[in-house]
Amino acid sequence: MIRLGAAPVLADQRERDRDHAPDGEREPDHAPVTGTPEPRPQRVGRIAAALGARLRAAPLTLLLLVTLWTVGAAGGSLTGGPSARLLSRAGVGVSTLAEGRWWTPFTSLFWCSGVSSYAFASLLLLLVGPAAERRLGRLRTAAVLVGGQLLGTLLGTGLVAAGSRAGEQWTVSVADQTAIGPGAGLFALAGVLGYRLTVLWRRRLHLLVVLVPLVMTLYVGHLQSVQRIAGALLGLGLGALLSEGRPHLRTHRSSHTETRVLVAFCLIAAALGPLIASLYDNASGPFNTFSELYFSHRLTPDEVADFCALSAHDCARAHAVERLFDTPGRLMAALFPALLLVLAEGLRRGLRLAWRITVATELLWVALLVWLFADSGTGNGDAMQYFVEALLLPLLTTGLLLATRQRFRLRLPGRVLLRLTAAVGGAALAASAAYTGLGLAAAGQFEPGATFRGLVSGLPAQFLPPAYNDLLPDYPIAVGRFARLLETYCGMAFWAVALSALLVAFRRPVVHAAAEDAARARALLTAYGGGTLSFITTWDGNHYWFDEEGRAAVAYRVLSTVALTTGDPFGEPEARRRAVAGFARYCDARGWTPCFYSVTPETRAAAGQLGWRSLQVAEDTVVALPELAFTGRKWQDIRTALNKAGKQGITAEWWAYHEVPLALKDQIRSISEEWVSEKGLPEMGFTLGGLEELDDPAVRLLIAVDGDRTVHGVTSWMPVYEAGEPVGWTLDFMRRRSDGFRGVTEFLIASAALGFKEQGARFLSLSGAPLARSGQGGEPTALQRMLDWMGRVLEPVYGFRSLLAFKAKFQPEYRPMYMAYPDPAALPSITRAIGKAYLPHLTAAQGVRLMRRLSS
Repeated sequence: MIRLGAAPVLADQRERDRDHAPDGEREPDHAPVTGTPEPRPQRVGRIAAALGARLRAAPLTLLLLVTLWTVGAAGGSLTGGPSARLLSRAGVGVSTLAEGRWWTPFTSLFWCSGVSSYAFASLLLLLVGPAAERRLGRLRTAAVLVGGQLLGTLLGTGLVAAGSRAGEQWTVSVADQTAIGPGAGLFALAGVLGYRLTVLWRRRLHLLVVLVPLVMTLYVGHLQSVQRIAGALLGLGLGALLSEGRPHLRTHRSSHTETRVLVAFCLIAAALGPLIASLYDNASGPFNTFSELYFSHRLTPDEVADFCALSAHDCARAHAVERLFDTPGRLMAALFPALLLVLAEGLRRGLRLAWRITVATELLWVALLVWLFADSGTGNGDAMQYFVEALLLPLLTTGLLLATRQRFRLRLPGRVLLRLTAAVGGAALAASAAYTGLGLAAAGQFEPGATFRGLVSGLPAQFLPPAYNDLLPDYPIAVGRFARLLETYCGMAFWAVALSALLVAFRRPVVHAAAEDAARARALLTAYGGGTLSFITTWDGNHYWFDEEGRAAVAYRVLSTVALTTGDPFGEPEARRRAVAGFARYCDARGWTPCFYSVTPETRAAAGQLGWRSLQVAEDTVVALPELAFTGRKWQDIRTALNKAGKQGITAEWWAYHEVPLALKDQIRSISEEWVSEKGLPEMGFTLGGLEELDDPAVRLLIAVDGDRTVHGVTSWMPVYEAGEPVGWTLDFMRRRSDGFRGVTEFLIASAALGFKEQGARFLSLSGAPLARSGQGGEPTALQRMLDWMGRVLEPVYGFRSLLAFKAKFQPEYRPMYMAYPDPAALPSITRAIGKAYLPHLTAAQGVRLMRRLSS
């Protein structure tokens, strides 16, 4: 088995060869090292030292932090907030501005409304301040902070004043409030800072900059929240103006993974909003009207008295709900937020089941609100306003999910789905049987006496939060001790099992639909090998055909009626040659059109014996390693990249993706997201891997890092097996930081070649570029000329030809890759299938954008 350690004999030989080479042609020593995770104490110490250094480099942040707490302590506002007198003189509101206290937008910067506000402002300042000083400069940071505070408080207060004069009830209720705190300025600063970050963190920071104050505004509804959202919007607008014309801001296309993360963030905000509002006694936001249907509140004494005034039975139900809040059953009050948080994890992982459950939950919420409004039977304008405000959140969430539905296509394996169904269904049956069966045994502990029909009618109350109690039909009320235990724990036990089962299922790795076939195919690939691209047959989305003896296999995917293969057949060499005809018969029996895509001349020849046509669709570039030496004029660019990397302290490290430290992994994701965004078009798949394909123990990552552990570039290498061992490696994932070391790609590929050479590998494949070829070979056919034309047209968008030209620096051997197909009449459907395989998530809008870019 080839390992990633050094081979001493080969290394010594390379040292002797280099020592005898002319000075100008010596091969630089840049073989990669094997990265190892830091021990926890060392990692914690390094992080603490880095944070300390970051704060020492941010004197303005430290000055503002010390000033905030010192002024707060001097004014006695750290615990209970500023006094009424101080608030009226330093805080900003409609009344203070109307009284001519023009200085309050500035003085509100130096106090907070209580200890929790001081903690929140300090945390936000520590997160945003040092980064802003480093990327914006201290003077600009101070200007944005103060300017955002002044304009944000004025704009937010003005909006509330305008709404109050127009008679909008929510703004009327907060028009007499006075706000204090630096939140508006800090959110404005965060909005401007986001434009100076990488694409990945720009999107995330901007989403949080909008979501956090927006949720506080919609649910809590205080004047301070309105000022914060105003400051955030001003910061986003100012940042866009300051960054106008920057190339990296022109496109905003996000990858599938990142879109899922952003949608999950939005669902988390919808779940946490009512929980946050519950911490405020006087929350009055427009979305807080029916928030108790999301998060149940304890009944007040007045509400209990109102129920008791209706009837004795309503009084008993109200007291039963009150008793529930004195038991562990009060956890049921947060049932819907907990469900949404679990579903957010499923959405983050791109699962179709989580998407469907979330949409169903939101639609049920809409149906409930419509039913409540219809049942109220009132046409009162205020009531209409309340219901419209309450409907906005689920409707917006549903619209977001429908707009991004193509990003949630991953399906749980059949076994996992069966286990999930059994767990949830079994828990529901067990809880229902326990409540009805044991309830009948203790019928005298209910009021009125329990019957089977009465207990069944009371089942919904056991599985729903307490706030739904008064919406349900009459049912027996538990008055005895044992009956109360049933009422407390039956529903809670069901939801504990259901949510745990959902979370476990969502977090389980998504594998092929036929996991046994995938394992069998990988075993064949490892034992016998295949072509340089054969490892992509292990990627998710493929199905497998095996010959009768199980000695060869073909990976394929069916698109419409075309069975499109992923590279050559693989397995025992003699069986591979027979596999083409066997797979053709298999497809014919099912009415599919087979198409072997990106295959070698051997597979092309086997297909030619069946009378099939073929044409070249790509060109593999293979570098022989045993005699590789970066000497001579033709290797000058590679030596330059290696030498410059050494001077800048950049090293190459081998990693397996699951072992990569979080700090490096986050940088890899950020670099990849920036690369996808620059395209402005969907990320391609099929034979081109992304982040999801890195997480395989057999795949090796080579990462270029400097002394500060900044990632400048990353490549991934897939093994090419023979007799159970990797004898070659194929380049797949390749990304570089836009503002990093310019020659990092050459450095990484050259370092990989040196490392694999030391390990005894025979060759390195730089992989093929679709629709690109070196022009070698005979006279092209008309169809080949059309493909060459498509390659030229797509060059400005995806750069396949530039990629092939770049690989020429490594003096590779060019090996053509072909597409073999049985019927020329099927070419239109084959072309559509290939397009859908490479761009499965292409929307109509993106198609129009692609056509515009091509036509220009």
